[in-house]
Amino acid sequence: MRRRVAITGTGVISRLGSSAELVHTALCEQHVSLCRIEEFVPQGFEPRRGGSLTSFQPELHLQGKPFRALDRTRRLVASASTLALSSSGWDEQALKNNAVGLVLGTMFSSMHTIGQFDRHALIEGPSCASPMDFANTVINSAAGQTAIWHKLRGINSTISSGAISGLMALGYAADLISDGRQTTILAGGADEFCFESFCGLERAGLLRNCAAKEECSVPFDFRRNGFALTEASALLMLEEWESARSRGANILGEINGHANAFNPIYYKQYHEPDAIARAMRSALADGGLVASEVDFISASANGSTLADEHEARAIGAVFSGCQVPVVAIKSMLGESLGASGVLQAVDLIETLRTGLLPGILGLESADPQMPALDFCRNTRSSHIRSGLINSVGFDGHACSLLISAPRSETGSHRAH
Repeated sequence: MRRRVAITGTGVISRLGSSAELVHTALCEQHVSLCRIEEFVPQGFEPRRGGSLTSFQPELHLQGKPFRALDRTRRLVASASTLALSSSGWDEQALKNNAVGLVLGTMFSSMHTIGQFDRHALIEGPSCASPMDFANTVINSAAGQTAIWHKLRGINSTISSGAISGLMALGYAADLISDGRQTTILAGGADEFCFESFCGLERAGLLRNCAAKEECSVPFDFRRNGFALTEASALLMLEEWESARSRGANILGEINGHANAFNPIYYKQYHEPDAIARAMRSALADGGLVASEVDFISASANGSTLADEHEARAIGAVFSGCQVPVVAIKSMLGESLGASGVLQAVDLIETLRTGLLPGILGLESADPQMPALDFCRNTRSSHIRSGLINSVGFDGHACSLLISAPRSETGSHRAH
């Protein structure tokens, strides 16, 4: 029998707030967090929608010792970790007595730090490169520095599989717990907004279709032509079910199953829907559920022309005849890469609590090339017991994860 995986806390740093409740409320009230990015105009780029966390104040979350040595990504992760630990009731003494782990998903990690190091070495010469700066350019440095800051003595791993990294981190951490290899893990994702990531994604044509006259990042809409790049950090506290119960933790939800898939057949940077459909079917099988038992889908859709269409076609194939509601919170939060799938999980947990599904802001007319799905155009109330999250990458990766409301019985429904 596999062990059940409980969710006992959340930590989020985003443009819509620094708590799960604030983010979900803003989404249900359809508050848009995106602004015009004009800071890169001098470098020859057109203004875009998206942006950084201008109101982020790490000193509110990182107290007791200097944090100047932490770059932006590390501050985002360490701050979200502070919130997740507090939310789940893990204080300093409890961390001393238990080996809490950290699994972090990120697409670029500290891209700005890496860029600065490379530019300095190229201009000043290799002999001027600082060993301390070099240590901060490795992709797992954010997870390592966060573990040092919070004294997390369990497993420390970094998942880097593009934009699906955060959701994959949740799945990997859940497997470690369900297989009995770890008891408590902070898991989630983060990516910063910086010139280097903006430049790369813009030149790849992902932020707006070159042929489009006006920018539109509304998921599933027939006008869509690219996503809005933002930044965020989000983490969940995952615990073995009986361990969480024994310490009196407030269980917010349960991870039932997950799966990921890859399709090496490309078409203009985006993969066909086969991988997305396989990820969803495999996640359902892993969780012992059928499509009709899923109450809603949190889509990965971000306004990308082909990716949104492929995800819609995959949902139509897997959930044919079910008319399951589909939400897409990136219509308001934008695309935060490694943090995006975890933000969807945070919102799903609040949806289980409130019974409110956030609408897709700006969805006027769905693309006629897509199947007729039950898109949530406006916030609606519904009886929600379980939801499925999709995370779709830019290079063939897809990941799906199931979360349900906590059940009263102690036995797991999943067994080998």
